Amino acid sequence: MGWNYWYNWTIILPAELSAAAVLVGFWNKDISPAVWITITMVVVILINYLGAGVYGEAEFIFASIKVITIVGLIILGIVLDLGGGPDHDRLGFRYWKKPGPFVQFNGISGRKGQFLGWWAVMTQAAFSFIGTEIVAIAAGEAKNPRRNIPRAIKRVYIRILLFYIGGTLIIGLLVPSNAKGLNLADGTAASSPFVIAVQSAGIKVLPHIINACLLTSAWSAASSDLYTSSRAIYGLSLSGNAPKIFRRTLRNGLPYVAITFCALFALLSYMSVSGSGSAGKVFGWFSAMTSVAGLMTWFGICVTYIRFYSGVKAQGIDRSTLPFASKLQPFAAWYALVFILLICITSGWKVFLRGGWATDVFVTNYLPLVLFPILYTGARIYFKRGPVKAQDMDFVSNLAEIEADTYEEPPPRNRLEAFWQWLM
Repeated sequence: MGWNYWYNWTIILPAELSAAAVLVGFWNKDISPAVWITITMVVVILINYLGAGVYGEAEFIFASIKVITIVGLIILGIVLDLGGGPDHDRLGFRYWKKPGPFVQFNGISGRKGQFLGWWAVMTQAAFSFIGTEIVAIAAGEAKNPRRNIPRAIKRVYIRILLFYIGGTLIIGLLVPSNAKGLNLADGTAASSPFVIAVQSAGIKVLPHIINACLLTSAWSAASSDLYTSSRAIYGLSLSGNAPKIFRRTLRNGLPYVAITFCALFALLSYMSVSGSGSAGKVFGWFSAMTSVAGLMTWFGICVTYIRFYSGVKAQGIDRSTLPFASKLQPFAAWYALVFILLICITSGWKVFLRGGWATDVFVTNYLPLVLFPILYTGARIYFKRGPVKAQDMDFVSNLAEIEADTYEEPPPRNRLEAFWQWLM
């Protein structure tokens, strides 16, 4: 699990750098993407080398810009859909009727083609959600975890509903499914549906502002990717699952060897400069590899929870005494596990159609799926340890220390602070 998680966040780094090159292409297509990749890479590496304090401040600024941008875009989308744009064209649900939300896949007609068109984007959709699990993973370093982690997890639902689902709904209202600019292979930031929507509404300056905000989002994501991947391999080293050299730190605790090693993988982003439209194509490769690896991380989380549930049940522990217990478990974990496997197995199914073979698509979609069981089996053989029996699982070690660290936090001083804490 640890190595898969490291792989996930290491590969997503060049993906975000490629995305930055795509976004800058909106303004200037004459300058080589290598220039923008280099600038972004230097900024990202510098932020991580300056330590957790600088990284945290930068992420707070970037996160604030992202939240303000998506909220503003949702409000703008509602206004444009209701006819508040310069042309006063009331769109309503026009594009849900013609051309419709479902597109035929590869010329396959009927409901079958529409279903395949929808299923073909599952891994791309998963790419947007990868990272939502960090809230729970951060429990090991969080202050007051028994109180703050359950609250943070509940907020994830709100963010997904508001920002992800809400944003997607607005995009579906403003941009038809057959819009030419949606093709990522074009290699320009016009592939952003929000930019397409604003351009179609006849607003001239706003697309540049939106694109600039999206660019800061790419910077933020790349910085987080390097931070997470370096800490992942640093943690693996501390637990004896990675070479000891990655344990080396500066006096302030900065794992400089781990950061340097993970930063080297950012050089893969220079694959984006090989030709016209290649930035978008390379981003597609890396996003596919990251999506499947991220899904396998979720798969591991589901298996871990199912095993945890069986252990709690076997030892007679009342789940209502836990800080957080979902009423949908363990059924939700089984549901997620089955569909994650299904999506991963069929992630590159397009290459098996007649005349659809593409080696790059096959490798980028199925490489993570092959690596995961190899790493798992290899670890079992190397450490000579089998699964822990449900009745032997340890749920009491360090529990007293964690409970002693639980306390009530001071309430927000004003409504603005209360709203910002809820939102962030």
